[in-house]
Amino acid sequence: MTKFQPSARAALLDVVRDGMTIAVGGFGLSGNPFGLIDTLRDTGAKDLVIVSNNMGTDGLGLGILLENRQVRKVIASYVGENRLFARQYLEGVIEVEFTPQGTLAERLRAGGAGIPAFYTPTGAGTPVADGKPTAVFDGQACVLERAITADLALVHAHTADPEGNLRYRHTAQNFNPLAAMAGRITVAEAEVIIGSYLDPDLVQTPGIFVDRLVQADPGRKPIEQRTVRAPEASHVDA
Repeated sequence: MTKFQPSARAALLDVVRDGMTIAVGGFGLSGNPFGLIDTLRDTGAKDLVIVSNNMGTDGLGLGILLENRQVRKVIASYVGENRLFARQYLEGVIEVEFTPQGTLAERLRAGGAGIPAFYTPTGAGTPVADGKPTAVFDGQACVLERAITADLALVHAHTADPEGNLRYRHTAQNFNPLAAMAGRITVAEAEVIIGSYLDPDLVQTPGIFVDRLVQADPGRKPIEQRTVRAPEASHVDA
């Protein structure tokens, strides 16, 4: 058996619909499933709820969904470098639910683990806790956070096998394993798809969490902020 699909369009076209909640891996532009995001845009689906650490940058990553006015609400921890995201939020075009970064990660993990809610001290006593149940544990105030289970999850991996077992590369791991767990349907793109099974000791996301798999473009890795070191002065003797 194989979960491999011939294209991102084939993997998503019969799944995507208006109003879906979609969890997307990535942090900034690192680990973004660019090909799947492009295809999501091309479906024209509207009123989407996007769950992701942030919304890419202007014109890249999830930012293209904002440009196409496909997003109704964002659950994220960071506005970041995306000016369009900030502008649409301030103008009331989209709703934004800000969540502390660690809490967002745990909400996704809990959703994948079947845990409906959990208490955390993060955000207690701040606007993050407004309208949420609170409790005190060992003298520390905590706020109840609901798990996130998405209708669809889009993730990027470095290596995959035909059954959808995934391995990530360095910091591109970020939110991808958590998003993969949280999706009722999870579609993964991978830069390298091998013909045999991954070594079980190397698997970071088990294939049980992945429903469909597509080939990613391994050369598509834009840099969010390119920083270079100034050239050193020459010390050659005259």
